[in-house]
Amino acid sequence: MSTLTAAPPWTASAGDATRLRRAFGAFATGVTVVTVGGASPRGMTANSFTSVSLDPALVLLCVGRDAGMYRSLAEADTFAVSVLAADQEDVARYFASRSRPAGARQFDAVGWLPGHRSAAPLIAGAAAHFECASWRTYDGGDHAVFLGRVLALDQAPEREPLVFHGGRFRQLSDRGPEV
Repeated sequence: MSTLTAAPPWTASAGDATRLRRAFGAFATGVTVVTVGGASPRGMTANSFTSVSLDPALVLLCVGRDAGMYRSLAEADTFAVSVLAADQEDVARYFASRSRPAGARQFDAVGWLPGHRSAAPLIAGAAAHFECASWRTYDGGDHAVFLGRVLALDQAPEREPLVFHGGRFRQLSDRGPEV
């Protein structure tokens, strides 16, 4: 049985950046570290990541055009995404910090292993890893939308994912039945 309710009281336009960010924060997301390899490897915490297609296997991530990772991804043939586990909030905060060292030195503070297909660092202990070939890039306003074709993946089903909701890192409290 459905119940009709009055429309919500819209009090802010989509141009109100603070309210917009808060409203976007109502949607819980997973937390990832996106990486590229090569001569100057780089990592960045990102929660704008999702699956797009099963055939071909595609993933999507959004990166701000003002982020150092934007240029790295735009120039890379491959990249990797590590879906962080619930106990890796410190890793998420580290790769979100602009004060970490540049290049390969930024990975000295975390456990990682080299990707076999992407040569990008994979964060050790993550709930899942995706190694991707750069597929397409689209304009997304102040962000770029990167699509990657999945070349290889790994999952640790026993590892709970780290979640971001309402401006805070959180953990899932109920696994519920598998669908």
